[in-house]
Amino acid sequence: MPRFIKKTSKKMGLPPGALVHIGEKRLEETRISIIDYDQAQFQEKELEKIIESLPFKDKPTVTWINIEGVHELQVIEEVGKHFNIHPLVLEDILNTGHRPKVEDFGDYIFIILKMLHCDEKDDEIEAEQLSIVLGTNFVISFRESGRDVFDPIRERIRDAKGRLRKTGADYLAYCIVDAVVDSYFVILEELGEDIDSLEEESVTEPTQETLRRIHALKREMVFLRKSVWPLREVISTLERGDSSLIHESTGIYFRDVYDHTIQVMDTVESFRDMLSGMHDTYLSNVSNRMNAVMKVLTIIATIFIPLTFVAGIYGMNFKFMPELEWRWGYSLVLAVMAVIAVSMVIYFRKRKWL
Repeated sequence: MPRFIKKTSKKMGLPPGALVHIGEKRLEETRISIIDYDQAQFQEKELEKIIESLPFKDKPTVTWINIEGVHELQVIEEVGKHFNIHPLVLEDILNTGHRPKVEDFGDYIFIILKMLHCDEKDDEIEAEQLSIVLGTNFVISFRESGRDVFDPIRERIRDAKGRLRKTGADYLAYCIVDAVVDSYFVILEELGEDIDSLEEESVTEPTQETLRRIHALKREMVFLRKSVWPLREVISTLERGDSSLIHESTGIYFRDVYDHTIQVMDTVESFRDMLSGMHDTYLSNVSNRMNAVMKVLTIIATIFIPLTFVAGIYGMNFKFMPELEWRWGYSLVLAVMAVIAVSMVIYFRKRKWL
């Protein structure tokens, strides 16, 4: 359950806007990096403190401040102080159990997404909250850990490839959101391969391990749906372009991300239906195998019923039983029993019960 529900008991009784970190501490210390660029120049460096980013705040260039680790309250407080971010936004950044959402505060837009990673060790999907603050000429991203999917964006900025260096902060925010959504397809591809192999196994040779894997994948689908489903509403809000911070030209790109989000959701729903079908197939196969076993046992029992009847009669040892005095009585009884058994097998085969 920790993947589904974060422990929020630490906030009980605290006033709105109280800064309390809720979630797992994924890094020992917070790391801050900055990328500042325009069409003509570019610079990238690591920062000791957030105050070192203030000279970039009022520059006409686009500034991307990336913060890894949201467990240090002092760092989050300084970001809110220097960039005039509402305390409720800072509270949401620290609470890593939030569902994806978007809020427009006029001077900036606040976005929460879920970045997903495959944990090969535990064979399950991990979710990490990504919070984005989009301003007029800056983007601040808050991540729980050092893992991300933004290296292609950094490379495009460094090499001045495409239109990224020619556009504003809203296009950078689009690139970040697009990278997160594209990473979902990688997760879905890996899950699709597991589901394909599991589907064949559930039809041919289902075992208890097959059932366990089906339940595990169904659980992953629930987790994936919870992380991705609200994203559709977030992208739809950004795509409508109601905020002056998102230009009409960028809204077209958000529309493309919206299409990708719908595709992700369709794939998740398809996988859920497939897993439900596999679960039913597994139960059907187990039931069929049980029926086949019971059929064989029933036929064997049916064949032995008349034989038991004959053996029971001659096992009563009455004194006046003529057959007991016959020389070939024993052999004759065995022959009769054999004829009965063979006749019943032939009859069952003609009726296609065997």
